[in-house]
Amino acid sequence: MPFLDYRSAWDEVSDFSCLILRTLVTSILFQKPSFMSDLDAQIPGTFDPFADASADDSGAGAKEYVHIRIQQRNGRKSLTTVQGLKKEFSYNKILKDLKKEFCCNGTVVQDPELGQVIQLQGDQRKNASTFLIQAGIVKKEHIKIHGF
Repeated sequence: MPFLDYRSAWDEVSDFSCLILRTLVTSILFQKPSFMSDLDAQIPGTFDPFADASADDSGAGAKEYVHIRIQQRNGRKSLTTVQGLKKEFSYNKILKDLKKEFCCNGTVVQDPELGQVIQLQGDQRKNASTFLIQAGIVKKEHIKIHGF
């Protein structure tokens, strides 16, 4: 008889230990690891860099840039192009002032992709950018100078 009591007590202990073991295993298997929660916190959301841009900027607009480039012709000869100005401006008047200011020749060319482009003789990139800023045509942060 004592053997049977011992056996039933052992069964109760083993059932209890199995229950504890089973709950531990299920909690480990179905619990989200702590390193995964750290990774979730580090994943950045979407970021819109133009969200702060205001539409009432003068000059080239909120997202538009004025591109000033240099093109090498032959030998030492070069050509400076200014593109991206707003259509409201009179390109011929701007060209006239640029030519008079920098003692160079130039023209306005109609391009099918880029629209109207001002061309100046020589390397006038810095001169043209300072002129456009001082005249109030474009803000400094809306000018991109390309070349060399």
